[in-house]
Amino acid sequence: MQIPRRKTPFSASPEAFTMKTRKNNNLPIFVVVFSVFLFGIFMYNEDVKSIAEFPFSSTPKAQELQEMQETKQSSSDSVSKQSDSVSEIQNRVSLSATARTQLEETQLENPVSEETQEPVELKTMMEEKEEDLDKKIEVNEEDDTEEIELPPEDCDLFNGDWVFDPVTHPLYKEDECEFLTAQVTCMRNGRKDSLYQHWRWQPRDCNLPKFNARLLLEKLRNKRLMFVGDSLNRNQWESMICFAQSVIPPGRKSLVKNGSLSVFTIKDYNATVEFYWAPFLVESNSDDPLMHSIQNRIIMPKSIKKHGKNWKDVDYLVFNTYIWWMNTFNMKILRGSFDQGATEYYEIDRPLAYRKVLTTWAKWVDKNIDPNRTTVFFISMSPLHIKSLDWDNPDGIKCAKETTPVLNRTTPLEVGTDRRLFVISSDITKAMKVPVYFLNITTLSEFRKDAHTSVHTIRQGKMLTPEQQADPETYADCIHWCLPGLPDTWNEFLYTCIISRS
Repeated sequence: MQIPRRKTPFSASPEAFTMKTRKNNNLPIFVVVFSVFLFGIFMYNEDVKSIAEFPFSSTPKAQELQEMQETKQSSSDSVSKQSDSVSEIQNRVSLSATARTQLEETQLENPVSEETQEPVELKTMMEEKEEDLDKKIEVNEEDDTEEIELPPEDCDLFNGDWVFDPVTHPLYKEDECEFLTAQVTCMRNGRKDSLYQHWRWQPRDCNLPKFNARLLLEKLRNKRLMFVGDSLNRNQWESMICFAQSVIPPGRKSLVKNGSLSVFTIKDYNATVEFYWAPFLVESNSDDPLMHSIQNRIIMPKSIKKHGKNWKDVDYLVFNTYIWWMNTFNMKILRGSFDQGATEYYEIDRPLAYRKVLTTWAKWVDKNIDPNRTTVFFISMSPLHIKSLDWDNPDGIKCAKETTPVLNRTTPLEVGTDRRLFVISSDITKAMKVPVYFLNITTLSEFRKDAHTSVHTIRQGKMLTPEQQADPETYADCIHWCLPGLPDTWNEFLYTCIISRS
């Protein structure tokens, strides 16, 4: 910037000066020279004084420069703060309510003046990004939960111990889940102890993530989750409904049953949790969802299309098949088709029939499932507890009156699980082209002799009478599980896989 020059009489009016000299030609020349000399000295001193005070011509200009310097410094500080804000946004994957409160308090203690806000639109942009982050973690704020920590991928979730934890378990209350059927509501059906509800599975080398219903619903938004299989998968399906419905307001959820398919709808998330009845996965004479108590069970190991068409366009498929294989050592294979009225069959060994069926299922999955769209799970065998001698209780009657799991045991409990079928299902799922999550619930469930419905359930659609409840040897159900209870743990595995994958 150039400094403005002061106008002197020489520069301002040279003509006037010439005119004066012409009018006074008689004056001595030395008087004129002397006057000019004195006037020059005076003006020189004034200019020196002015320049020494400030390079501008007036005091207000000096104040403006000072304000500009202060503004420049403030602007520098503001840019520095913006840089810090950008760093905060980049580093914050999630921000707790406490951390945000501390940040707001810091901003209140160090307010930014209007002048320093003026030069930057970047600060406003960063504040908007922070607001977007806050919206993304509203799920955690509303549930008052901590940031969810996922287990390492190489952690074996199924190797661990049962820990009594009445603080965090059960994950929901029986009387708060209206969709539970009478088959599994043990407390409502007269069971006196509730200890079975408070056991939490603790993997040895990591932790299962804390269950967050809203997070689960976000992962299921615009998606379908379907359980396919027998009554144990239905047991797990009911558990999952209770997981999901706990944060859904009344009137925004519904359950519709139509033949083999039952659909629980979560309206605000455009999501469904479904169950499809297919106890052998392939066609059988036990496929009627209501009238299937058939002793003479017959299957068609290579026929799956009739069921499979109902499994397409599903985002999460959860399969199981086991308990309906366990009433005979050999399986009956139909010659021909049920649709054509065939009744003739032949028998083969259970493991051979199981392998044939799972091979058919695996081929269907590999051909019809797009792994970019659909995630497939297979649930291993859910065990029975029929003989109390298996857990060294000679005075017990099946699973009746058992109130604690089998604890302090490092080897699997032998309760009659057909491990041959376990190996077959494990091997086949590993060899498939479509990735399948094999959820090994078998060993950890074998320890839970206390968690069955026992005599606190229904039989052929009717509640057991007091006389029947007094006869556990005949009427105790040591196949299915009370809810809340063990199937909730199976769903914790499923939940972990779903939120980890997405």
